[in-house]
Amino acid sequence: MKLLLVWLLFVAAPAVEQQIPIGIVDFYGLGRVSEADLRRALTIKEGDTISVASGRPAALGESEKRLLTVPGVVRAQVSLVCCDEGRGIVYVGIEEKGRPALRFLPAPSGSVRLPADIVKAGAALEKAFMGAVERGDSAEDDSQGHAFYHDPASRAIQEQFVFFAARDQSRLRRVLHESSDGDHRALAAEVLAYAANKDDIIDDLVTAMRDPYSDVRNNAMRALGILARVPVTVRLTRKIPYDGFIALLGSLVWTDRNKASLALSGLTAERPSVLLEQIWREALRPLVDMARWKSLGHATPALEILMRIAALPDDSVAKATTPAAREEIIQAALGRRQ
Repeated sequence: MKLLLVWLLFVAAPAVEQQIPIGIVDFYGLGRVSEADLRRALTIKEGDTISVASGRPAALGESEKRLLTVPGVVRAQVSLVCCDEGRGIVYVGIEEKGRPALRFLPAPSGSVRLPADIVKAGAALEKAFMGAVERGDSAEDDSQGHAFYHDPASRAIQEQFVFFAARDQSRLRRVLHESSDGDHRALAAEVLAYAANKDDIIDDLVTAMRDPYSDVRNNAMRALGILARVPVTVRLTRKIPYDGFIALLGSLVWTDRNKASLALSGLTAERPSVLLEQIWREALRPLVDMARWKSLGHATPALEILMRIAALPDDSVAKATTPAAREEIIQAALGRRQ
């Protein structure tokens, strides 16, 4: 669910302005451009507060405009994400001149839409889960191959998703692939994840990872990431393709990197040599970026993948309680490449 990740999570009532303290400003996508130059261009620094009401905070867009004035920067995205000890995290993504950019599918143009009861349930889940998070209850059970939140009100709505996925699977697929409404496509991906036969929906979700709307990609990767982490309890006869996740590790969009790293952490749990070799060849630098993020929760999936690339013991990440210890894992993975 997108609200768990972006700035809206901070807002109990979106029409009421709140001041969000910023605990961390972190970066990704840097090669030739210096972090110091980018920090000087930002309108936000650690220790500042950002005003949040309805709509995207103005400070984020202003920072993006200023980042584009830094020599070598082609595109920039600034995201406000939850949370570091109750403070916001600002992630600054950079696309540098001369670097290949990801290309997504063209936006669909169809008129098909979700049934009204699914749209209503989707809105109700966002509201219920926001309330749960504000109470400190964000736990979930993924053992059935899809998310069931611990919060009773949120879980009751997700149980409706199981019914919707059975009743409307064909329409959910059509909306996901054909609808011109990005929000409907995103909700279709979220609900389709509750289908009883997970094998049947893998291709749909993999295709949705190339959708031009980031919320669709986010929900599709979240669903596939859950499947990647529960191979014992969910009967899958097909393997989840991993090329799309590797590519999205290099995305300008923070949620793409976050969800791709989570999924690949699950897919590499058994240390498959072919997958680890491909990640090592194609996506080592994006993983190093993420592994160095100050938020350990956000950095952990990348650290787990690097640990496996470096052939370190399974408990290495759990023992890496300091930045220096985390850097040892990073250097071990880099050293293997050399």
